[in-house]
Amino acid sequence: MRNNIKVERARKDMTQEQLAEALGVSRQTINAIEKNKYLPSTLLALKMSDLFGVTVNDLFILEEGD
Repeated sequence: MRNNIKVERARKDMTQEQLAEALGVSRQTINAIEKNKYLPSTLLALKMSDLFGVTVNDLFILEEGD
């Protein structure tokens, strides 16, 4: 699975710290998600999609073999 979190953050001109604060998580969590080292909970994924104004499927893309 890959994700577009970094792209959406850039569109909103947000740092990892700002996104983390808005979502109530640590900056390290955002960093781990962006590097595909951590899969967020459904609730966190929904909060991100709401914050960015995109669907969860726009943020997280399944790849062959997932």
